[in-house]
Amino acid sequence: MTPVCRLLVSFALAVWVAALPAQTRPGRIISIVPALTEALFSMGAGPRVVGVGSFDRHPAEVDSLPKVGGLIDPDMEQIIALTPDLVVLYGSQEDQLAQLERAGISVFVYAHGGLNDTLATIRELGVRTGQRMPADALADRIGSQITRVSNRVADQPKPRVMLVFGREPGTLSNVYASGGIGFLHDMVEAAGGDNVFAAVARESVQLSSESILTAAPDIIIELSYDERMTPARQVAERAVWSRLPAIPAVRAGRVHLLLGNEFVQPGPRMGDATEAIARALHPKAFQE
Repeated sequence: MTPVCRLLVSFALAVWVAALPAQTRPGRIISIVPALTEALFSMGAGPRVVGVGSFDRHPAEVDSLPKVGGLIDPDMEQIIALTPDLVVLYGSQEDQLAQLERAGISVFVYAHGGLNDTLATIRELGVRTGQRMPADALADRIGSQITRVSNRVADQPKPRVMLVFGREPGTLSNVYASGGIGFLHDMVEAAGGDNVFAAVARESVQLSSESILTAAPDIIIELSYDERMTPARQVAERAVWSRLPAIPAVRAGRVHLLLGNEFVQPGPRMGDATEAIARALHPKAFQE
């Protein structure tokens, strides 16, 4: 869905929800999408969340809520037993969406997109849950933070960046990097980088050593959300890239490992993630 279409849908939903009495708005919400679970709490709908995904970690309040599976293994029996008024699912979960619709349970469908798509989704979710104003404020805050980051690095030379979000630990096998669409690509661009795979019209690109050498990035940003990533393992994983010494990023010692699920779960901390990437790309721009 294009940003314009999203805005039109959001406006239509806002008019519809505003006309409803408060008691008809969802009072029991389940979300198995970590980014939107976090958004629900950030926009003030947290007290109405009665179940979350097995991979939800933020905010801390989710730890005490029932876990109902995730993208691959949603527990539909448990979800229905929790009697939700609204369930937030991934758009690819077609069978589960149909099952909930048959049960008469409303669904909010999540789909990956770019930064602007994510902000529009937060606004739509706010409308759908009766939290329109705080959701708009949240989206505005995130957008403003990203704009401040972009402005801060606007006069810096743009390095060629390869953003890696997956590979086999200890090896350079099954390396996945950001392509030229999606929120990861948008974060690199907003952080003042030039994505080496910007011309690839996909969210992800699987890379061989040869394709990495050909791309010749000036900087490698690798993301990890492995909670077992000790300082010693961080050093070891960065050292793996020394197996390709011809890469400019390796020669210059500009391989950065950034830790945290905020980099791969586009939600309320998306501005923080963009700023962390910008600080790795342009450390001098952030010197006080």
